[in-house]
Amino acid sequence: MPRTGRPPRTSRAQIMSAARTLIDRDGWEKLTMRRLAVETGTAPTTLYHHVRDKEDLLLQLLEYYAAEIPRPELPSDPRERIIAAATVMHDALAGWPWVVEVLTGDDLVSESALWMVEQILAGVVDSGRTPDEAVHVYRSIWYYTAGEIMIRARSARRRAEGRPNYRDSVLLKQTDLPTVAAVADRWPELSSRDTYRQGLRALVDGLLQPQQNGLSHG
Repeated sequence: MPRTGRPPRTSRAQIMSAARTLIDRDGWEKLTMRRLAVETGTAPTTLYHHVRDKEDLLLQLLEYYAAEIPRPELPSDPRERIIAAATVMHDALAGWPWVVEVLTGDDLVSESALWMVEQILAGVVDSGRTPDEAVHVYRSIWYYTAGEIMIRARSARRRAEGRPNYRDSVLLKQTDLPTVAAVADRWPELSSRDTYRQGLRALVDGLLQPQQNGLSHG
């Protein structure tokens, strides 16, 4: 039997696409249901058939985005599995940096992305550590990953806006700090290098040192 009544004017996919457009253009902080209604060309009341409020919208958007992240076959070696899962997480988030800003508040989480957390935790446990230590390792990796993405994203935004940079305003003026002065003119090139994987491996290797060295929980 055909459906009766007026069909929905706006689909969930259209809402997610419009929300992403708004966030990419103006930032997630400025996302409102009213602005989203204007972007989708519909009334705010229509949106509430799909989402309850802004927080629910962000959660659905995170889930919608995370569901698109491919799940590669991960190495059997625990340490390599940790690095591979963390790299997938980094590369996915680097493509949409605002997600990191939302997730760093620890208020929202996507079920579709939890497999990466599981693989990192399991890799640490399979390396001979306790579940408590696995959480410490995961949080250390997350802080490193989130910081790297946010710094790069904000630096790129600053350059795109033509705002003064740290090198020109501070580094090149140093005359009594010889080590800083020696690299000041090369700072943009050095700091733009992609060293995430190199740093990640060093971090994981350090955290998974032999048991007698212990893990720092500070």
